[in-house]
Amino acid sequence: MIRTTLLLLITCVVSLAWAAPEDSRRPGGVAIIDVGSTELAMPEVSFSDRPVLVMQDAGRWKAVVGIPLDTAPGPVTITANGVEVPVTIKEHAYAEQRLTVKNQSHVTPDQAQLDRIGRERKIIDGALNNFRDVPVTGIALAAPVGGPHSSSFGKRRFFNDHPRAPHKGMDIAAPEGTVIAAPGRGVVAATGDYYFNGKTVIIDHGQGFVTMYCHLSEIGVHEGQQLETDDPVGAVGATGRVTGPHLHFGTYLNGTAVDPALLLQTVTTAE
Repeated sequence: MIRTTLLLLITCVVSLAWAAPEDSRRPGGVAIIDVGSTELAMPEVSFSDRPVLVMQDAGRWKAVVGIPLDTAPGPVTITANGVEVPVTIKEHAYAEQRLTVKNQSHVTPDQAQLDRIGRERKIIDGALNNFRDVPVTGIALAAPVGGPHSSSFGKRRFFNDHPRAPHKGMDIAAPEGTVIAAPGRGVVAATGDYYFNGKTVIIDHGQGFVTMYCHLSEIGVHEGQQLETDDPVGAVGATGRVTGPHLHFGTYLNGTAVDPALLLQTVTTAE
């Protein structure tokens, strides 16, 4: 019995050491590219002039590339140590989503509100586009909060019949006040109470791998704080532009939003 349990634990550890998502070369997806042997130095990889996360896997360097939602199907180019690597992006259709928001100013902000949104956008973009050059061993994530996960990532949204940008995260339904746990190790890159996002926390996991948590009722961390997996981040709320309490969970690679469903870890046990 002890030997069986030990073997199961070893298998889990080996699996989590790589913890790569599914290779899904589509808009909003993740491309995993072999970029050489780990007997050589880790290569510098970029996509659209942005640095890309690189990890080890079974003696190979693997680039983990976020594909922007607005990428057209067809060939794109990843650059590794100056060498162009062709990658083909497949077509993927996203649905529409129509929502009713009670506060009309969250649909058509006035000039003062637009000025505020612009100031906040610089802070948020700075955190989402930061590249902290530290080793990363895996990007599989635990769910930050329990509850039903929506499949709304990539949906073209209409608020009160006004078209807006596609949804760049996953909505997780949970009661207000539910504790949100860090899904992986990282550093708090930014916190704030923003116009659209409400109370927000952004965690930097290294090499452009970033997660974001929006609409919180309270924030339980501070900028620069080191977090370990399962550390409390804050609580579910309904702040900002929302239709009710939930967590907006966003995941980013090389400055682009990718589908969180590709990174959430599903643990299964052997019989």
